Amino acid sequence: MEGQLRKLRTLLLLTLSCWMTLAFAAREPASAEATQATQAAPKAASQAALDRTGKTRKGKASYYGHKFYKKKMADGTPMNPQSNAAASKTLPLGTKARVTNLENGSSEVVEIRDRGPYVGDRIVDVSPKTADKLGLKKDGTAPVAVTPTEVPQADGSVKPGAAASKR
Repeated sequence: MEGQLRKLRTLLLLTLSCWMTLAFAAREPASAEATQATQAAPKAASQAALDRTGKTRKGKASYYGHKFYKKKMADGTPMNPQSNAAASKTLPLGTKARVTNLENGSSEVVEIRDRGPYVGDRIVDVSPKTADKLGLKKDGTAPVAVTPTEVPQADGSVKPGAAASKR
């Protein structure tokens, strides 16, 4: 009798184990789909907020501080202080734009490769090299106009921006 009870317990544990494995396996795809949907929603929302119009925007510019050197930017490349890299919250990555210092008239072409700035009314962060050329290193910020020349579109095409005719 004890032998039969042991076999019955083993069979019950084996059956329960199989049932649990199947139950968890059946839940995983639904869980993964829910996770993907949750992750896709913010991405879709942030892409919907991107400005692909190519219109000029005005606001304040600042520049990357030393602590950001060599850190990865949103496009996956390390921040190079000698590059023409810039950050924008609203322009798509890969956008090329002319940034003009409205106080002194100097301008430089940058490529949007990162997200930010996340401070107040700032609309663009530029590399230290670009900040030198724009003359905004002394005060740290300056009023600027950001005029896109090339704006990547959601379908993969590139739209000429407002500055395209002014090159």
